[in-house]
Amino acid sequence: MNHSAFFENHVKFRFETHNESGASSWFLSGHHKARYVHWMMRLKCFFSCLLLTLAAAAQTGSPRPTPSPSADAQKISPQQAEELFRSVDDILHFSSQDTGLPIKHEVKRKLVNRDQVESFVMKHTTEDEDAKRLRRSELVLKKFGLLPRDFDLSKFLVALLKEQVAGYYDPKTKTVNLLDWVTPEQQKPVLAHELTHALQDQSFDLEKFMKAGNANMAEKNTITIADLEADELSTARQAVVEGQAMVVLMDYMLQPMGVSIEKAPQLLSQLKDSIVAATSGSPQFNSSPLYLRSALTFPYRYGTEFVAQVLTKSGKQRAYSGLLDAPPTTSRQIMQPEVYLANERLAPMPLPDFLHDFKDYEVFDAGSVGEFDTEVIIEQYSDEKTAGDLCTHWRGGYYYAVRPKGKDAAPLGLLYVSRWSDSASAKRFADTYAGYLPKRYNKAQETSPSSKTKRVWTTEEGPVRSACKRAFSGCDSTLRAGTCPLRLPVKSLRGSSGSR
Repeated sequence: MNHSAFFENHVKFRFETHNESGASSWFLSGHHKARYVHWMMRLKCFFSCLLLTLAAAAQTGSPRPTPSPSADAQKISPQQAEELFRSVDDILHFSSQDTGLPIKHEVKRKLVNRDQVESFVMKHTTEDEDAKRLRRSELVLKKFGLLPRDFDLSKFLVALLKEQVAGYYDPKTKTVNLLDWVTPEQQKPVLAHELTHALQDQSFDLEKFMKAGNANMAEKNTITIADLEADELSTARQAVVEGQAMVVLMDYMLQPMGVSIEKAPQLLSQLKDSIVAATSGSPQFNSSPLYLRSALTFPYRYGTEFVAQVLTKSGKQRAYSGLLDAPPTTSRQIMQPEVYLANERLAPMPLPDFLHDFKDYEVFDAGSVGEFDTEVIIEQYSDEKTAGDLCTHWRGGYYYAVRPKGKDAAPLGLLYVSRWSDSASAKRFADTYAGYLPKRYNKAQETSPSSKTKRVWTTEEGPVRSACKRAFSGCDSTLRAGTCPLRLPVKSLRGSSGSR
């Protein structure tokens, strides 16, 4: 493999940077930011396991009103419930014809009330691995400054799902759950969405499909390139699952007019607008931090456009069974469908020798930082325009979070490395992070720079240090924070064959 291509452009979050033209910038910070990207993945994977329709109000193109105090007493009639049950088979056949996915068996159906929905949501946010992942996600996001320090992630998710759910398919029981307080006309478009999940499940086993790349990094002795690259699989796969279901929902709505997304792709923008409108009526959603708003809508907004573009350019077979057979592997491919269709892949990033360089630490988590994750980080640290402009130069990223061995209560340490197309972009990212420090900390004071290429801050959580320097090849921005080693050997930053 060509060395210049292999080392080309990374950004690292251990707080440091390297560039293709040879520049790299560093950040060191007390015990502040930690692993966060995997939390994006895990949070989105959590939602994919529930397969709830966050933007269900897109069925009407307008926001769903917040239930009134008396809403619990409002139930559909027995006749409406019967109509709803009968409609499942008809809509399942429509979804099968629209996607080309076969019906292998009947889908079970169940009428549920608000209490049952709440119990379902609570079960998946408080039990076993789901609860652990949510808690770890919360800690990491707070370390990165992407969630307020006093934010209760689990409480927020339960409240949001209770507010937004409009019917759901449970892959464990193979059952589509119908709501006893929503009329058939309101639920039918949602059924088109959820029954698409049932068809995906019958042919491709959704639980198995979504678990790909969802390993617990804390249980691994050695972290490899394959481990980090697998981390983004959950994000990409959920975008496929939800994107396909959203296109079918739209086609169901367009059916009376004799059109579809494949025949009239220009209608896609209206669908995306309706998703935004649907969530705009949600008090829980509107009051949430930027990261959560972006992460929760990503599979619907970007996934829908991704599937629609594959559909119009390559046809139904590739857009449905083809995507489930050979799914995209990164958020970059979802955000840029042409990259997936051309089978373009970024060169893998070199890794340090984690076992050697972090021998006094135990891994808390590790994972990839994809293009979507990076875009949200930059927007959080600056603004939407800067994020859009700068992300076009992004070429890869990962993070590695640790604690000193035997000190479970110790603050997390973080290495975050990102790769960029050129030194100017890597430095711009480093400067963007530096500009966010006064917002991230209560006290962030820059000391006198030791040279033109180095900057140092003091904060209530420890020092933050930034430096730019020449690298062997590529453009990497590396940020370091907390209890991880302050220095790594140059050979570690370039990676070793044993780490790949």
